[in-house]
Amino acid sequence: MKKNRGFNNWNFDIFFKYLKPYKKAVILAPMFMILEVIMDLLQPKLLAKVVDEGIIKGDLNLIIHTGLLMLVIAVIGLIGGIGCTIFSSIASQHFGHDIRKDIFKKIQTAQFKEIDRFSPSSLITRITNDTSQAQQLVLMSLRMLVRAPLLCIGGIIMVFFINVRLSLIILFAIPLLLFIFYAITKKSFVLFTAMQKKIDKINLITRENLAGIRVVRIFNRAHYERKRFEDASEELVDTSLTAMKLIVKIGPLVMIILNLSIISVLWFGGKIALNEGIMVGEIMAFINYVMIILMSLMMISNLFIFISRAGASVERINEIFKIQEPERKKDFFKPNSIKGRIEFKNVFFSYKETPNTSFLNDISFTMEEGKTIGIVGITGSGKTTLLNLIANLYAPLSGEILLDGIKIDDVDPTIMKKNMGFVTQEAMIFSGTIREIIQWAEKDVSDKEIEEALKIAEIYEFICKLPEGLDTFIGQKGVNLSGGQKQRLSISRAVIKNPKILILDDSTSSVDFITEKKILRNLKKTLKESTKIIVTPRIFTVMEADKILVLDRGTIAGKGTHEELIQRCGVYREIYESQTGEKIDDR
Repeated sequence: MKKNRGFNNWNFDIFFKYLKPYKKAVILAPMFMILEVIMDLLQPKLLAKVVDEGIIKGDLNLIIHTGLLMLVIAVIGLIGGIGCTIFSSIASQHFGHDIRKDIFKKIQTAQFKEIDRFSPSSLITRITNDTSQAQQLVLMSLRMLVRAPLLCIGGIIMVFFINVRLSLIILFAIPLLLFIFYAITKKSFVLFTAMQKKIDKINLITRENLAGIRVVRIFNRAHYERKRFEDASEELVDTSLTAMKLIVKIGPLVMIILNLSIISVLWFGGKIALNEGIMVGEIMAFINYVMIILMSLMMISNLFIFISRAGASVERINEIFKIQEPERKKDFFKPNSIKGRIEFKNVFFSYKETPNTSFLNDISFTMEEGKTIGIVGITGSGKTTLLNLIANLYAPLSGEILLDGIKIDDVDPTIMKKNMGFVTQEAMIFSGTIREIIQWAEKDVSDKEIEEALKIAEIYEFICKLPEGLDTFIGQKGVNLSGGQKQRLSISRAVIKNPKILILDDSTSSVDFITEKKILRNLKKTLKESTKIIVTPRIFTVMEADKILVLDRGTIAGKGTHEELIQRCGVYREIYESQTGEKIDDR
């Protein structure tokens, strides 16, 4: 189990990096706060003057003039506080915006083997809750981190000016408070880190239930899922209460020390006053400064407690930023055109989670340009993994993958992606109108081209029947479409690019055999020059393919046409017989 680094080892580079563009606001906010602090520190001194020189001596003019001066100082302090709030808000809001933007960019550009270490719910928490905590820390730091220490230091200086002997009381109280703050803050860091993980779990359960609400109802598992959510919520409550119980101890302890300090000031100050060593107004000012000092320490403790919580969030954000960037080559090969010839040479691949086990072993084959290649195999044989390597989403452990004779990772990724269409197993539909969904893949296309792509996927007639046609709004993940409709819409989105390489990863599993046959015929007719790669568990889907690859436990068990594989590939023959019920005699 990974040991928590603790708050002594926080990395604050993130703050310097993201606040640097807004250094004007970062500088002005403390400057305004300094102005407010100076004004606040002057008030008790002026109050002592009113009492000692005005009220006791009966000098009404001094009371009026000093009172007006106190009012002016209060207004100046108010301006300082407002200015600090404005500029600290500007800095913190931009800080949060930039971090969210960069986390999102990092997630989009990071290698899948790196980003797969984090669950989607955890990534969402880091973009939202964790970033908000860091943003709030900036806001509080630009205000309280300036205000509290300056009030404390200024208050100490003022009490020493009033009476050195009474000031010794403060010198006893301050170290005691600092020790209490340090001890409690140190313990709270672990608890706040645990809280963020509990929030991750709640987000995970919420996300799963929102995405699978129909399945939950169909299987009548609503009660079970509510119990899961309640348990996760209770775990968060328990952890939060444990942290809060620790933190609330600070308040009573500070109040005890504050009250004891005031009692001590009154006791010893009274004795000094009897000997005419201090005046009544000065005692009042001294008490005010003692309260300012101790309350500023209270503010510092609250700030450190919040730093403890925000520090846990900052650590989680830094985990994302520490993800290694994929190697960016300076000199990519930029072909004038892509033909679509793909070649695997002795390729081995393993996911990071199982580094000692190869998921694909010694894969070698060639896909000729413009041909239709079928890939079949039982579940877990490596079909989707093979496609991810072709799309350059993952890099092989060893071996080479060539595109038109060039190593695939040497080809300019922009050109490669532009010439590739990929329809995944799960038809991922982003919310928007049908027109927007198709244009998401290729922006500058006409309605006529969209209609043609819809016809190829055999979904045009269905869309024509919709009241709003291409302007029909489709909800998140295609919620108002059937499984087959989502798959066909996904195929249309891929086809609109007129790609040189079209990858279909079990993308017709929810479509009936007749419609599937029409779609494959349309693809063969329309994309004559494109290399079409079809992954499916169904033999009938790829029987007419130019070449079929048979995968079995991460290796190629056979390759050839349907007729050739029936004759010499036992794995293919077994799949064929299980799906057709037809027994093939050995020849």
